[in-house]
Amino acid sequence: MQRLNRISEELKKEISRIIMNELKDPRISAMCSIVSVETTPDLKYAKVYVSIFGNNEEKENTLKGLKNASGFIRKKLGDAIKIRYLPEIHFALDESIEHGARIAQILNEINKKEEGE
Repeated sequence: MQRLNRISEELKKEISRIIMNELKDPRISAMCSIVSVETTPDLKYAKVYVSIFGNNEEKENTLKGLKNASGFIRKKLGDAIKIRYLPEIHFALDESIEHGARIAQILNEINKKEEGE
């Protein structure tokens, strides 16, 4: 289990580095960050959760660009990380940050209403 966590963290760092420094796709937003990586126990698949700041169109374009570049990213990962099986990468949108911001906004509105009464 600990080995799996270490591999997931290493994948997260390397994928972030590759997206920032080596990808040249104009669809991929500069406001894109890797939130977490979940790797299956057999190391065949890795689900990469991505947080993208922007409107829905920017999010869709960035996700398409990342999915399109997953083969390139996997190849670069193979050069950087030496493990027997390199997982197949699947990107998923992580909206927990926006969800948390929305909850904070609602709580602030409730506090303002209570103070006004």
